[in-house]
Amino acid sequence: MTKTIVSGTNGISRRNLLITGAAGVASIGFPAVLRAQPATIRIGVQHPVTGFLAYSGGQCRTGATMAIDAINAAGGIKSLGGAKLEAVLSDNQSKVDVGLSEFEKLAESGVSAFVGPYASAIGIATSQAATRYNLPHVCDLTTSDLVISKDKPSTFRFSPGYGQIAREAVERLVKINDAAGKPVKTVMLVHEESETGSGAQKRLIEELPKHNFEIVDTILHPNPMRDFTNIVLRIKQRQPDLLMIGNFYNEYVLLVRTLHQQKVQLKGIYSVIGGGATSFRFLRESPEAAQYAMDCNHWYNPKSQKALDLRKKVEAAGLDFSYELWLNYNAIELLADALERAGSDKRDAIVAALASSTFKDHMLPYGPTKFVNGQNTGALSSNLQVLGNNIELILPEEFSSAKPVFPRPA
Repeated sequence: MTKTIVSGTNGISRRNLLITGAAGVASIGFPAVLRAQPATIRIGVQHPVTGFLAYSGGQCRTGATMAIDAINAAGGIKSLGGAKLEAVLSDNQSKVDVGLSEFEKLAESGVSAFVGPYASAIGIATSQAATRYNLPHVCDLTTSDLVISKDKPSTFRFSPGYGQIAREAVERLVKINDAAGKPVKTVMLVHEESETGSGAQKRLIEELPKHNFEIVDTILHPNPMRDFTNIVLRIKQRQPDLLMIGNFYNEYVLLVRTLHQQKVQLKGIYSVIGGGATSFRFLRESPEAAQYAMDCNHWYNPKSQKALDLRKKVEAAGLDFSYELWLNYNAIELLADALERAGSDKRDAIVAALASSTFKDHMLPYGPTKFVNGQNTGALSSNLQVLGNNIELILPEEFSSAKPVFPRPA
């Protein structure tokens, strides 16, 4: 069930209206069974469905609403008498100020919890506001390490942040490079300038020299970015063995296509939270440019039948099975699990249930779920590579679907 938020909400929740309505029904003598109908649980669902992040935001919204529909079709929240979830949809327009304003409208309208908001810069603002409102805030993919902390007790992130991802990316690069005879010695970093890109690049600058990789140059570029010609020229001049990049989808695609068109010779393209090497859309539209690209990012467990079934359903609907979609699907499932265990739609009860979560019914290549200061310590990043007509998980090995091809064939 979905509902679009209307500006100027007066703060009267659907739950309160239903309670008031039920009292009216009782007063005129209707059967008690009508008074027992479960209330709807309203969930704020916010993403950038307009602006430069609109493709990713649309994927996020699709994943969240698909999960809500599936949960409702399976009987809703059973511990609350089969209460159905209702998505109160919100568009942050890819802007921090709009995201914060829309979050506050959701919080004041009486939603029981919040899922979103995709971009880290917006997530920093909404997670701070969530603390003021004591509103359960489930991050979908916000990777900034500033989004969660012990000072934000109502904010929870199931997937890893950029600090963990950058560390694991370098550790696995060492493993891949060593196995290939250490062909990579020099690295160049190109990232978008937001909190996610700049934060990840800062961590890579700290980690790479520890493993004897020489960083020959670093670039932070603005969003949106319409032309990568000058940056590609700079890459040619620096001649790195490996290019490490981290961008949103549109910028990633444009950069990698330009590299392909300019025939830049690299031993590898290795993204860290890249926006395209984990995209079936990019592979479908630019198969030659995408081949052998690697990424350390979020991914699903290719050995999970649940994940494979969802992928089949998504693709049958003509949609892309992207991490934006299934991480939001997972975020809603995590929240529904907390609601079941809480047996309440009250914010305090939901926060407590999330904090004690041992959620197992997910489709991600993770260890056991345990939240510490809002971060799931069981979360792991995945190393992916475009191989043929698929994106394969190559590390960690216990979840892998293929072995890496490295360095890239000439």
